[in-house]
Amino acid sequence: MKVDFGRQIGDLFITGTGTDVGKTVATLCLGRLLQEQGVDVGVFKPVQCAGDDAARLKSGLAVADSLDEINPYFAPEPLSPHIAFKRQKRIIRPQTINAAFEKIRGRHEAVLIEGAGGLLVPLAKDYLMADLARELNARIVIVALPGLGTINHTLMTIQCAHQYGLEIAGVVFNQPCREQPTIAHETNPAAIGKFGDVPILGSIPYLASQDPGKMTAACREHLHLKKLCRPRRVSRTARLQRLDKAHIWHPFTQMRDWVADEPLVIDRADGNELIDTDGNRYLDGISSLWVTVHGHRQPVIDRALKEQIDRVAHSTLLGLTNAPAVQLARKLVEITPPGLDKVFYSDNGSTAVEVALKMAYQYWQNTGCPRKTDLVHLANSYHGDTLGSVSVGGIDLFHRVYRKLIFKTVRLDFPDCYRAPAGKEYPAYAFECVDRFEQHLKKFHDRTAALIVEPLVQGAAGMIVWPEGILRRFRELCDEYGVILITDEVATGFGRTGRMFACQHEGVVPDIMCLAKGITGGYLPLAATIVSQKIYDGFVADYRDQKTLFHGHTYTGNPLCCAAALANLEVFEKERVLQRLGAKIKHLSKGLRVFYNLRSVGDVRQKGFMVGIELVADRQTKKSIPWERQVGVRVCRAARRHGVILRPLGNVIVLMPPLSVSRAEIDRLLTAAYQAIDEVTENEYGEY
Repeated sequence: MKVDFGRQIGDLFITGTGTDVGKTVATLCLGRLLQEQGVDVGVFKPVQCAGDDAARLKSGLAVADSLDEINPYFAPEPLSPHIAFKRQKRIIRPQTINAAFEKIRGRHEAVLIEGAGGLLVPLAKDYLMADLARELNARIVIVALPGLGTINHTLMTIQCAHQYGLEIAGVVFNQPCREQPTIAHETNPAAIGKFGDVPILGSIPYLASQDPGKMTAACREHLHLKKLCRPRRVSRTARLQRLDKAHIWHPFTQMRDWVADEPLVIDRADGNELIDTDGNRYLDGISSLWVTVHGHRQPVIDRALKEQIDRVAHSTLLGLTNAPAVQLARKLVEITPPGLDKVFYSDNGSTAVEVALKMAYQYWQNTGCPRKTDLVHLANSYHGDTLGSVSVGGIDLFHRVYRKLIFKTVRLDFPDCYRAPAGKEYPAYAFECVDRFEQHLKKFHDRTAALIVEPLVQGAAGMIVWPEGILRRFRELCDEYGVILITDEVATGFGRTGRMFACQHEGVVPDIMCLAKGITGGYLPLAATIVSQKIYDGFVADYRDQKTLFHGHTYTGNPLCCAAALANLEVFEKERVLQRLGAKIKHLSKGLRVFYNLRSVGDVRQKGFMVGIELVADRQTKKSIPWERQVGVRVCRAARRHGVILRPLGNVIVLMPPLSVSRAEIDRLLTAAYQAIDEVTENEYGEY
């Protein structure tokens, strides 16, 4: 049975263990042998410094693509690309290479991509040949010399490919000059196959003639194409989907629906895009659940993690400390509102809240006010999924099943101003709710320990945005009646509202602030509960008094996580992220206006880069769409067909792109969301 080589081999990136190992010869030989098997082969030489390699590939394989398409970047000097193109006053742009490759890829069954030098050759600042190979989503063929020294060079290249997550198709040995074979020539291929655990595709002998036909004839018995064959990439997707359904229980997911669906399998990422196992690209419209800040594979954060992993991956904070944790704590104190002076680390938003609740409760016990035990929270609030954070949650859908497990708290009615009762108007209705809090404190301040709020935006409730002044009034009342104010900035922190932290919009300094999500830029789980000196001092006592905060986590202050967080904050400063947000927020606001043209859109709520688009059955009555119609889920599925990842909160479509998103990507996000809502709801409007 004839093997379908084009389908089973796919695109190959030809790299070398160094310069002058014969990558062009290997590319020509592989290409000619594939053509003999009936494969329509394309070639791509994205970067070339001097020489005529691209022209040789075009001529030798008789491809119709123009030389400019095959080789988008050419410099006449034989130098490293980053130097050669700098001298030409040109910048190598990955998006230009990707666009050129996609054109060629669309015309051929398989494309052979010849790199320049080896995988660690720099193309631009913080961008190597290995990064390009990963972006082009091609398997790697390593070309090596067969003689003495090749084991070290080849194994290092194999190790580098693995570090960059590249799939190695195999190794080709090439003899570029006439040389008498030695024992090393005979034994090195097997040694590399054994120690590198990679396929050996064969050895190209010294070719006296550069005639492509003669080259092919000489290589026919030396190269083994069948070793390049692999299952189709779609088979990998299907296999991973099957294994996922067999073994993973997904959060906030009805698994009966999940196993009946074909889930998207994310394989890698690039900037603000996620890429699935079939190579499809999607704009990350929700920042991978509100955590990605500067996009994926951010070079500064990548480098910080690589440097830290060479020092230490983990060391406990119980009885020890570590440099990244110390440096990050100092930095967090610098950027949070003045008066927050002490940092307690944990792992995620829920644990940050758990710590805050225990601190607030124990503070009053430690300072001689044992009656102050009540914790007050708002209706529609969400603070996490551990039992303590669920106790101060106000979303029945998520929390009612656990009511018998959690402790008693005080729930303060607080409005979704879009659905204010008849006769009530925005924003006065919201302030009425704050007035009711004041009445509660007048009666029960002596037993009220703390108020916990999500400042300005209640995210999980559907992006409910507060009117200006509410947070400031809460602060005033807590000061007046001696109540600890906890702000849960897990979702709103790190630039999401246009300021570093939401409470800064109103000049509010909480007693305790909870941080997580964007703290590491979306790289690793880390949280921080930051408190005032007053709260901290309530736990400083003699050892025998047992006023210690008996709380901690194994990975508290993990050095890797803290290194990522430090790099995240470095990017904020160096790239002036917050200063550049204003124009993009205005652009987003302007683009959101058109959503009211859709009959099913009842309300569009925005604070900075936090957006909620609420879909309704009837705009006039604000009637909700029945939960079981899964409209939000269906809209987000439709958005995928337009190349955007979204996730709903019931009937509210959430948009929360990374802060690094461009204006063009904002337009792409809005267009996809608009079209998806239109496709799913317009024919059903009024039928719910």
